[in-house]
Order: sequence, then C-alpha cells, then structure tokens
Amino acid sequence: MPENKIRRMTRQREAILNTLRQTNSHPSADEIYELVRKHLPHISLGTVYRNLEVLAGTGLIQKLELGGTIKRFDWNPNKHYHIRCLNCGRVDDAPIAPLNQLEDKLYGTTVFSIIGHRLEFEGLCPDCTEKEAEKEETKVRTLESYVDI
Repeated sequence: MPENKIRRMTRQREAILNTLRQTNSHPSADEIYELVRKHLPHISLGTVYRNLEVLAGTGLIQKLELGGTIKRFDWNPNKHYHIRCLNCGRVDDAPIAPLNQLEDKLYGTTVFSIIGHRLEFEGLCPDCTEKEAEKEETKVRTLESYVDI
C-alpha cells in the first residue's frame, strides 16, 4: 500500500521509515531504535516496535521472520529472497529473481489457495567464512606442532 494508505504518517513513523530506507542491512527493531534515537532522542522502544508493525502491515516494509530468532525488517516491500549467515545472523538479499513458477506448479495439486511463498538461503557470510578458515588453519598448525614433538 502506498504511504497515503496509512491512517497518519506521524513524525515517528516517518523517521523510522526513513532510517530503515537508509540502511543497507536488515536491522532488528532494537537496531532501528538505536538509529532513530539519533534523530528523535525521546522516542521509546515500544513506539518503534508498534510503528514497525504498522508499516509492515500496510506493506511499506517487510517484516522478516527468518530461521534466526530475531525479527528483522527490510525497507524493500517487493517480493525477494534472503540469505542468512548461520554464525552471525547477517541477512542479505539473494541476487535472484523470485521463482513465481513454483506457485504455478502447486496450482491444482493442493487443496491450499497459494498466496505466496518465502525462500531463505543459509550459509556463512564472507567474514564468518574467513574466520572458519582461520580456525581450521590454527587447528592444522596445532596438530602439526603436536605431531612434531
């Protein structure tokens, strides 16, 4: 829904929406709260949570309830997929177009009325991949030094 479909675009909602649109990540409500407080120091965490729910409910943003435990928010309301790091929880947009033909294949094969789907990829982000590689190198060096003794 467009912004004019919200009952009222309050100063707090506008600040939250603008803050989210300026991020390159998929922040949690707590992270958004910390960013918004730089512009509205007296805003409460509860106000941020309530307004994120309103903005998600109107379709201006996406609420991501991925495999991790923390709800995250995405400024891009259009259908797209995400990749989540299993170590640190970082979430990025997956660089592929939505697979609408998946929904088409289900049509007529189920008693459900399909209205959409979510797809989440899991893996390790570049930083965590590098840390894992460093851990493995350290293990190998430790084993090699132990064998030499």
